[in-house]
Amino acid sequence: MNIHEYQGKEILRKYGVSVPNGRVAFTVDEAVEAAKELGSEVVVVKAQIHAGGRGKAGGVKVAKNLDEARTYAEEILGKTLVTHQTGPEGKEVKRLLIEEGCDIKKEYYVGLVLDRVTSRVVLMASEEGGTEIEEVADKTPEKIFKEEIDPVVGLTGYQARRIAFSINIPKELINKTVKFMTSLYTAFIEKDCSIAEINPLVVTGDGNVMALDAKLNFDSNALYRHKDILEYRDLEEEDAKEIEASKYDLSYISLDGNIGCMVNGAGLAMATMDIIKHYSGDPANFLDVGGGATAEKVTEAFKIILSDAKVKGIFVNIFGGIMKCDIIAEGVVEAAKQLGLQVPLVVRLEGTNVDLGKKILRESGLNITPAESMADGAQKIVELVG
Repeated sequence: MNIHEYQGKEILRKYGVSVPNGRVAFTVDEAVEAAKELGSEVVVVKAQIHAGGRGKAGGVKVAKNLDEARTYAEEILGKTLVTHQTGPEGKEVKRLLIEEGCDIKKEYYVGLVLDRVTSRVVLMASEEGGTEIEEVADKTPEKIFKEEIDPVVGLTGYQARRIAFSINIPKELINKTVKFMTSLYTAFIEKDCSIAEINPLVVTGDGNVMALDAKLNFDSNALYRHKDILEYRDLEEEDAKEIEASKYDLSYISLDGNIGCMVNGAGLAMATMDIIKHYSGDPANFLDVGGGATAEKVTEAFKIILSDAKVKGIFVNIFGGIMKCDIIAEGVVEAAKQLGLQVPLVVRLEGTNVDLGKKILRESGLNITPAESMADGAQKIVELVG
């Protein structure tokens, strides 16, 4: 789950991570009032959307007085920002962060991520702050320093100190930087984050070490124990189909293609999308009904897939273990009848009760194309939509 920058800073502030003072604003008048309350010589007007690259897209402006704050708020609020993370459709700005300016001496990058190879959290840092870390990794990977963190011991002082020295933090600010990193790590662990990214971390003219921007993502599987984090969820920033899917415990992610995919299991979903691409097709979604789906859940999955106007065909690819093929077949038939299915449908079933599942499909009287294998099914659906 993603949250906004100002929300991330609220969380970090509670853990002792230094962040600028700021106020959220939903209207232009609220933005001006926030700037007045902050009382700093300059304020920064920041668009709040769930995407990076806001500055390059015109979503971050520095105002030197209240008139400029009003002008920038009017300009940004309601604007559709298109960044490298939003896609060409962009995102509409519905809230702003009004933040006090600070005297920036140098910008750095600091981030915590989970290394899935080692199953450990890794602290990454670079003195190339303010730019996309992917760009730094591509062009100057030697400027990124990493520390693998032992989950039993946690981030140690000497690891944080080594990182601070490696990215050339001024010597007099090493201790503050170590405290910053250890506090960030504590927040990461206690709040079950999947990413905690500070870009940039800045050192200021008055000798402070501060998170000028903050991006926190959370493990959705752990949200049941973080009711406070759930309250930060902004449904307007999420895909309506993904929200609907979550109500039925379905894993759904929208993609750009025209072939809807319904599978059981994340690994099978990835393989299905790959094989569709192999036969020159384009998946419209990743939809995993899980291992214990009911006919009702399958019906809802179909409704969600078909709510996407781009979908020109559906490939159901099920390997029944815990999931029984006859349950999937009943759901497919029920959904097709309820929705008056008008697009090609290819179904590949294998596993528990497969013969019964195939019999249900065969006797349904519906125009369903059976497939004997994953490759066969992918080939057929690509041909049917093409």
